[in-house]
Amino acid sequence: MSHLDSYGSIEPRGRDREARPALPWPEHDLGPGSRVRQAYAEQPVVTWTPEEYDEARTDDQPTLVPGHPDFERAWSSGPAPVDGPDPHHPAGAAGPDPYPEPEGDPYAEPAAGPEPGSAPDPSAHDPSGPVGTTEPAPERPPGRWRGRRRPIRGGGSAAGHGRSSRAGRNLPAAIAVGLALGALILVPLFTVIEAFLGVLAVAVAVGMWEMGRAVRRADARPPMLPLIAGGVLTVGLAWWSGPDALVLGLLVTLAATLVWRLAEGKAGLGRDMTAATLIAVYVPFLAGFAALLAAVPGDGHLRVLVTLVAVVLSDTGGYAAGANFGKRKMAPTISPSKSWEGFYGSVGAAALGSALLIWLLFDVAPWWGALFGVAVSVAAVLGDLAESMIKRDLGIKDMSNLLPGHGGLMDRLDSILFAVPTAYLLLAVFAPVVS
Repeated sequence: MSHLDSYGSIEPRGRDREARPALPWPEHDLGPGSRVRQAYAEQPVVTWTPEEYDEARTDDQPTLVPGHPDFERAWSSGPAPVDGPDPHHPAGAAGPDPYPEPEGDPYAEPAAGPEPGSAPDPSAHDPSGPVGTTEPAPERPPGRWRGRRRPIRGGGSAAGHGRSSRAGRNLPAAIAVGLALGALILVPLFTVIEAFLGVLAVAVAVGMWEMGRAVRRADARPPMLPLIAGGVLTVGLAWWSGPDALVLGLLVTLAATLVWRLAEGKAGLGRDMTAATLIAVYVPFLAGFAALLAAVPGDGHLRVLVTLVAVVLSDTGGYAAGANFGKRKMAPTISPSKSWEGFYGSVGAAALGSALLIWLLFDVAPWWGALFGVAVSVAAVLGDLAESMIKRDLGIKDMSNLLPGHGGLMDRLDSILFAVPTAYLLLAVFAPVVS
């Protein structure tokens, strides 16, 4: 089926397009979107007659202008011998030509042009009009790709990136950064628990800064100073005073942000406060549940550990299952790379790992641990989809380029932020059993 040329021509493209005479040079640099083609498209059209071209010449090369005897002799010469089959021909040396040449030359120059001042013939230069010549078509130069453009070998977006993952990431850098982040969390978690609070506060501040930069693409300008200060305060209140202080910290943050924003004027107030509310709830409020988990006396560090392990198992199982068996898209309009097979792999890996780990650390029945893993995995996938929806709505791929191979810090916290409230609620139910 033919379609219109996206570069401005009204001629059909594809197999229905009539073959043009071969150019005396290869067409590798004249592909769609190439700089050579764009440069030629910007040049003004200048028409030369053979006589004018002869007068302007300074060399002794043949004149290859349509209508000139040198041009006609060059095209009417016999075909050059071909050594072996054309490697770019679809049928090779045998078989019929799948792209036969049309009868006659549709691009031959008319025998005599119209007189000056006379009305032009509409069918003279119309490719779809009648062909006004009965001369046989010139022979095709050897090695010419018949009817289609030669395929480009090599190149592509993955050329030269053999160490990149399927998602286009730098895999060694991603692994190194992931290990560094894991050490940054686990070392203070099992040594000085108060230092974990400092790591959490820094992560919240960086995440809010990334979100503030991202929403600027939607022309939202939330005041970041009261937002970041209130977010860090919210996490600290959750650490020292529990869930009620977490809600109080969120309300204080929103109130301080509203007062600050009102001082700048009412223009765009609703848009900026909507973005500020999203940032305050999405980052510090959800991250505050990690502080609640770590603040539990006795086994707080273990609660954080099982939550992080469940999230890591969910991500790893989903990636392995999706890369090897993924066929059915889960949410193609939000995250095209996610599949239902990958989701099943996430849930299965998190359920098995959590069942074993919670049974060993908390002496809880394995089915409760499996339920915990399933719930945390579903929450982690929903968190990943939620941030993908936000980024797609804002027209960005990553929140920032802060972490090599990962993007921004929020690109790593998206699944954890939804997982920690789920883990806190489920472990609160298991707490009487653990005690």
